[in-house]
Amino acid sequence: MQKISILIPIYNVEQYLRECLDSVVNQKLKEIEIICINDGSTDSSLDIIKEYAERDSRIVVITGPNGGYGKAMNKGLDAATSEYIGIVEPDDYVSDNMFPDLYDIAKKNDLDLVKADFYKFKTNNGTKEKTVMPLDKTGTHYNVVFDPSHTPEAVYFTLNTWTGIYKRDFIEKYHIRHNETPGASFQDNGFFFQTFIYGQRAMIVDTPYYLKRIDNPNSSVYNRDKVYTMSIEMDWVMDILKRDPEIWERFKYMYWWRKFQNYMFRYNVLDKSFKQEFMNRFCMEFKWAKLRGELDFNVFEPSQRATLEEMITLADKYYFRHNLSVSWKIKKLIPKTIKDFLKKLLWGKEYGNKKS
Repeated sequence: MQKISILIPIYNVEQYLRECLDSVVNQKLKEIEIICINDGSTDSSLDIIKEYAERDSRIVVITGPNGGYGKAMNKGLDAATSEYIGIVEPDDYVSDNMFPDLYDIAKKNDLDLVKADFYKFKTNNGTKEKTVMPLDKTGTHYNVVFDPSHTPEAVYFTLNTWTGIYKRDFIEKYHIRHNETPGASFQDNGFFFQTFIYGQRAMIVDTPYYLKRIDNPNSSVYNRDKVYTMSIEMDWVMDILKRDPEIWERFKYMYWWRKFQNYMFRYNVLDKSFKQEFMNRFCMEFKWAKLRGELDFNVFEPSQRATLEEMITLADKYYFRHNLSVSWKIKKLIPKTIKDFLKKLLWGKEYGNKKS
């Protein structure tokens, strides 16, 4: 048995793929298998991984028609044979001591998962500009074993799945997999939540190993056309949490905190033509969550609480205030009666009630 199976889901990343593969092949830990899952690439990505596989017997190539990130990742999880599993995105790369260091920590502490800080980077005039990204912004939870299944506040940690390794027996015991909705994005959210609600021995370490590229214009997270992919993924996460009433009761407040963060990110990268429609859904979901007693405003920062309260009560007001492209000088020229009419048209009865 190899020590770590490293999964690399690949779709049209010929520009960055060699740097990624070189960083994995050159790990100081040699007892690894490298599973490259080609998800229907139409560029030279498949040729590149076949070229590397001819030189390195540790590389396994899985290829098939495009089915989306979740399906590709699940193929890799099904094929993995090692003691632990790692994930590297094909437009990123890792330091050569990432996997030996994390494996030693995991073995020494008998961990279900261990994750580390990382770098975000972009290339400017041929020079890589790196910024350290901490998993725990408070700096208080590092280098100690904790039980994530009974630590809901661990959801505050930076969400990703690729800065760590996971014990394969643990992954298989709970059949932790990715959502396979075709064409969807953000399917690492479900995997993240599953590892945290089922894991019992975990650690985060304050050494960055992973280098996350942020200047890839083709990254799916910036796809403006996929309006509701985040909603689909978070609905799937809720279904998983609700399978066990105790788990849902334990994690529901942090679920809605994470959903707020994710939705705000999604809203900010959407095309303007979709913003109000998305904000209306955003508002309604959180209104119902509040009515069902699933929101705890204490888990939000004060500025977030204020934003959330405003959005719950007047979603259209939030959109009007932050996105209506009319200068304040023009607004001053609009008669008060017309402004009142526009506000009532946008906000409905709630505006009249609030005004009175």
